[in-house]
Amino acid sequence: MNSQPRLPYFPVSFFSMIMGLSGFTLVMMKVEELGLIAYAPVELSAALTIALFLVLISTYTLKLIRHPDAVRTELDHPAMLSFFPTITISLILIGSFLATWIPTIALLSWQIGAAGQLLLALLILTRWIHHDHFEIHHISPAWFIPVIGNILVPLAGVENASMELNWFFFSTGLLFWIVLFTIIMYRMVFHHPMAENLLPTMFIMIAPPAVGFISYLNLVPDLDNFARVLYYNALFMTLLLLVQTPRFMKIPFSLSWWVYSFPLTAVTVATLLMYEETGKFYFLIISYLLLALVTTLILFLLYKTFLAARHNQICIPSKS
Repeated sequence: MNSQPRLPYFPVSFFSMIMGLSGFTLVMMKVEELGLIAYAPVELSAALTIALFLVLISTYTLKLIRHPDAVRTELDHPAMLSFFPTITISLILIGSFLATWIPTIALLSWQIGAAGQLLLALLILTRWIHHDHFEIHHISPAWFIPVIGNILVPLAGVENASMELNWFFFSTGLLFWIVLFTIIMYRMVFHHPMAENLLPTMFIMIAPPAVGFISYLNLVPDLDNFARVLYYNALFMTLLLLVQTPRFMKIPFSLSWWVYSFPLTAVTVATLLMYEETGKFYFLIISYLLLALVTTLILFLLYKTFLAARHNQICIPSKS
């Protein structure tokens, strides 16, 4: 059968699509809560996200059963290894927005996601420490993904677990973000440029401070100066990357483009929260600009992914 050979090449990075769509759902929920637009397609976005997640997790489980060597190859790959937590992060995000409609399923999704996130963080960090083939040029902003998952846990964890557990995840994720940020900046400035297909991962640098800001406000409800440090760090990284848009637009479309989506939705939610907390008009303007950007981006990515799937341009052997 023609489609059968594609299964071994179904990438774990596909789950970055679920992260982006989940982030967009949370944006729509916040916009609806604040009454900023006449209609926010919250239910549609949530339903699409869950449906696609079920398709992707079923397909990847089938890959694990039928082609375990292909999964093992991804686990040994210095870039793909970091994308495994996109599965657990997706579960945490789904648990965050699903609580509005089905609290019991949302709790289960969050619990599985948080437990899986801890296991994957320990596994990946252990592999980094005891590796025998990773070199400085292998590192990319994708390495932030495991720590983003830890920082993200309090997003729904405050309602579902003890504060001490939430602080455990948040503090460990935040600490390793600072460590990795230093290493990644050193690698980008003083070593050869990253491969073209990894350039979109630069947007992941927005996510740790943006997600950190959102989670921190869940842990400490008042907007304090540390929260501002996190938010403005995320906003600066967003500006730094947006001014490089012409460079990113030259990159041929691939599934790696989906890594643009979640960081931008995260900073959008963070900006909406800043507007809610401060009432400052300029945060409302920034919120509308980011909302227009992420809506356009999500629709564009869905369209391009549909075309790529239709023309058999995904789930194929890597050319690198």
